[in-house]
Amino acid sequence: MPIAKFDSVVLDCPDPGALAAFYAGLLGGTPEVEEDWVDLRIPDGPNLAFQAAPGHVPPKWPSADASQQFHLDVTVADLDAAEREVLALGAKPLDTEDRARSFRVYADPAGHPFCLCVG
Repeated sequence: MPIAKFDSVVLDCPDPGALAAFYAGLLGGTPEVEEDWVDLRIPDGPNLAFQAAPGHVPPKWPSADASQQFHLDVTVADLDAAEREVLALGAKPLDTEDRARSFRVYADPAGHPFCLCVG
């Protein structure tokens, strides 16, 4: 029997509301705002939460001395179409040159890496 139940992935960031809006645009859901915390209940998926972290320093991709620590993989039907949409939401490309691969790497507006993966 498990000790606990998985609830959320929590991302530190300078502006929880702005980052929650980015991920709501990418994954759906409605942000539930508290003071320095925002929950995003994603339909048919895990929950994401965003915590205010003054002085937040984003990870670097790829870098051995400034590790990404974790990243999110999200599945899409069309990489080119999804790329246009995440860039419009404020994502930044990190590793997108190999157009033959089944994934591309981006950073969210707070600098956290995530991958769009063909599914």
